[in-house]
Amino acid sequence: MERLTRRRCLGLAAAASAGLAGCSTSADSNSGSSNAATGQAQQATETGNATTPTTASNGSESASETGESPYTQVYHETIGSVVLVSIGGSGVGGQRGGQGSGFMYRDRYVLTNAHVVRDAGRAEIQFARGESRTGQVVGRDVYSDLAVIEVQNPPSYADPLPIAKNEPAIGTRVAAIGSPYGFEGSITSGIVSAVNRSVPAPQGNFEIPNAVQTDAPVNPGNSGGPLVNLEGEVQGVINSGGGDNIAFAISAPLVRKVVPALIQDGEYEHPYMGVALRPVTEGLARRENLQNARGLLVAEVLSGTPATGTLRSGDVLLAVAGERVDTREGLSSYLELQTSPGDTVTLTVRRGGERQQVELTLGARPPPERTPSGSRRDAFA
Repeated sequence: MERLTRRRCLGLAAAASAGLAGCSTSADSNSGSSNAATGQAQQATETGNATTPTTASNGSESASETGESPYTQVYHETIGSVVLVSIGGSGVGGQRGGQGSGFMYRDRYVLTNAHVVRDAGRAEIQFARGESRTGQVVGRDVYSDLAVIEVQNPPSYADPLPIAKNEPAIGTRVAAIGSPYGFEGSITSGIVSAVNRSVPAPQGNFEIPNAVQTDAPVNPGNSGGPLVNLEGEVQGVINSGGGDNIAFAISAPLVRKVVPALIQDGEYEHPYMGVALRPVTEGLARRENLQNARGLLVAEVLSGTPATGTLRSGDVLLAVAGERVDTREGLSSYLELQTSPGDTVTLTVRRGGERQQVELTLGARPPPERTPSGSRRDAFA
């Protein structure tokens, strides 16, 4: 009960704060590019095996009742649940070892990125106070870039972090916590810059929808760590850094849908239509003699997929289940968060100048080695 009460207090402290507290460390990138930390620093100083922050006052943030920055409070509230994930030696195919971050998701389960564990069966988990455990990778999904590691007898202080129930508002203050470049226990701060972004999956020609964009600095080693709000709730799992002040996290709603299946079954089946789609721009509408520059053009119907016999190349997808679709991100988010393989969805399409409805029963997305290749302009669904 004390822990829950403290989290509620963090929200009050955040509301009382007038500005942002920056951090000098950074979080992670899929491509391994380094993004220098910007902003004024809340530096992490090592004390033994744990890392604790010291705040550099810039005069822009009022103190809470305890005299601590809300970022300091959320750091102390969550750091015991954040871990360093190490893959030693070589994995399948002689892959080199690597490191990333993770956090306690539930009971004895650590959540991280699939691209951190890759094909490894085991991972070394280092906790905030220096204890280490060898964990078993029990599930991974490259299409959402999520993986689960089971750890027996984690330290008693390593409590599961709560997964946020609601999409964050743009401007919400957040912190990225993890181990950039192996510097465990580091924190960087920022805001939610945007939501419902799409980022490339580590494998296959698909994108991860509904991603959270943040300006919190992200560098190699923070992949798999939590992006938390000032109440200590996980708004996303850090996935990549795309450049200065641009980083992405796998959203809490997608985590809530995928991770239980990874724990129970070791894998997750994504809904699949079997089409290549292209947004209808003004130029495309002119070239294809389309009436309006809206919707998604079906550039290709892949043979032997659920869309075969239902959709045609040249169709323009206008709506799904009555919900207007104008972007690939919108369609991908709907399919991922609202449907499952085996569901039948009603599609509104424009075909030959006429508007009509067709029904399509979704299948399961094929494994990455069997996914199609196509134009960089196209997205697959």
